[in-house]
Amino acid sequence: MTKIIGLTGGIGSGKTTIANYFMKSGVPVYIADDEARKIMQSDEIIEEIKKTFGIDIFENGILNREKLAQIVFGDPEKLKLLNAIIHPAVKKHFRNWILDHKNAPFIIYEAAILFESGSYKDCDKIISVTAPMESRIQRVIHRDNSSREQVLKRINAQWNDYQRIAKSDYVIENDSIENAKSEVDKILKILKIQ
Repeated sequence: MTKIIGLTGGIGSGKTTIANYFMKSGVPVYIADDEARKIMQSDEIIEEIKKTFGIDIFENGILNREKLAQIVFGDPEKLKLLNAIIHPAVKKHFRNWILDHKNAPFIIYEAAILFESGSYKDCDKIISVTAPMESRIQRVIHRDNSSREQVLKRINAQWNDYQRIAKSDYVIENDSIENAKSEVDKILKILKIQ
């Protein structure tokens, strides 16, 4: 039976870089945020988002993700409403995806909010990626062209490193790419013999 290894970390921690390194090492990787973005374009999900958040966050029929982010990352209740729409659809998609990889000894399930969404309960082991706070902030500002305030709102909407680490089997300190790759290699060796 294929083992599910959860990979998580706060925004800007570099978990996608780590996920890509696992992928280059031959491990199937499911990136939940990427799949959620695709799922959010389906007619069924768009209708749910319109019903819940109104049509003002759509421009020419296309969801303005930035407007939606401003709404949900400033209001925990609205974030819960969005997650209640998206997470069941991602979970269903993942169950189908894993069938395509049932011969792999283990797969990586990468999700920013692995714990917050409850998805950690489906994982056999969990890896958390951490990075210095200022590095995280600068990465997201550079990547998303966000303001410092927007990044901090998103960071504060997620679990902190201490909460994640307490529930994780492995921790990768992503303070340099060399160190992070070395940690991934160590974890891969352990996972391959289990």
